[in-house]
Amino acid sequence: MKIKNISIIGAGTMGCGISQVFLQNNYKVNLIDISKNILKKSKDKIASSLSKLVYKEKITEGEKLKYLSNIKTSTELNLVKDSHLIIEAVGENLDLKRGLIKKIEDIVSIDVTIASNTSSISITKLASGAKNPKRIIGLHFFNPAPVLNLVEVVKGKNTSDKTVSLIIDIVKDIGKEPIVVKDSPGFIVNRLLIPMINEAVLIYSENISSKEDIDKAMRLGANHKMGPLGLADFIGLDICLSIMETFYKDLDNPKYKPAPLLKEMVLSGKLGRKSKQGFYKYR
Repeated sequence: MKIKNISIIGAGTMGCGISQVFLQNNYKVNLIDISKNILKKSKDKIASSLSKLVYKEKITEGEKLKYLSNIKTSTELNLVKDSHLIIEAVGENLDLKRGLIKKIEDIVSIDVTIASNTSSISITKLASGAKNPKRIIGLHFFNPAPVLNLVEVVKGKNTSDKTVSLIIDIVKDIGKEPIVVKDSPGFIVNRLLIPMINEAVLIYSENISSKEDIDKAMRLGANHKMGPLGLADFIGLDICLSIMETFYKDLDNPKYKPAPLLKEMVLSGKLGRKSKQGFYKYR
């Protein structure tokens, strides 16, 4: 059976972007969140993004309207009951995600695949206590999801090969490139990327160089598209901190200790682009 009806839970940045990816590949999408306001903003954001593609002549106006007709938004979790794939994209909190998975299992049949768009949390831990841990898998998209092609497919200790194969086929069907990763904190990309950002924060806090020159060093010296501090602002300093804290706890290695300045900035509400101020200021 070809899966074409999916539900995405969490209408924040990632849930919104993932929804657009599936819509543009002719899937029917249920987008679910506890906030009606967030759902409205997400649907408006998808419509705006599609309008830009029409302007650039990458899609037609008719295609845009077709994609938008295939999305339903709701605050009711029961909407997932007829979906063949469910992707949770809520905040990076183990208890929140685990509790949500249990609620989903009470609604859907035993063979429905449940994927988590987590950037650092163990899929094995998420699946602990689940009725059918074989069907639970990590599906890590990157921001912005409509633009970045990589998707990490994370196999938990109890995830079945059948589930992995199904998800690989879906990732390819939506035009993305899957890589299969064993369950480990941060998987591949964030295990490499977030500690680099943390080190850049330490370098800045030690007054070794200005934030501008730290970013310039990595753009020009390592050919990165963005410098690490600017990238931290883009990702969200709270997310960077959460991932580093997960590494520090789960890998039990002092090299993953979060930079004190990173903690201070998050506590003061300087979260990056989303709060209009991080290492840089934004309008």
